[in-house]
Amino acid sequence: IDACARTCMWTKALELFSTMAQSQVQLNTITCGAAISACEKAGEWEKSLRLVSVMAEMQVESSAITFNAAISACEKAGEWEKALQLFSMIGQGKLQSSTITFSAAISACE
Repeated sequence: IDACARTCMWTKALELFSTMAQSQVQLNTITCGAAISACEKAGEWEKSLRLVSVMAEMQVESSAITFNAAISACEKAGEWEKALQLFSMIGQGKLQSSTITFSAAISACE
């Protein structure tokens, strides 16, 4: 999934992710994060938000990295309200914000 994301093959990355989920392969933070990063690179902010929701539904532990990618996807699309919603979710959970988190949230508001 990550290799597809790095080569701008976001649709293939999401196909692989979907196949994994349908095949009962246990998803984890890394596979979900790679799929969210693929969406971010492709400007598919809505899909990145959906993947954040899927992670919660499937009880996959999220990380600041996955949220950073989703926040960045929203920021690139001018969806500052969605970016700030994600940012606030980090504070509500047990996740630790980073400089990247704050930078992405600030950029979304510019």
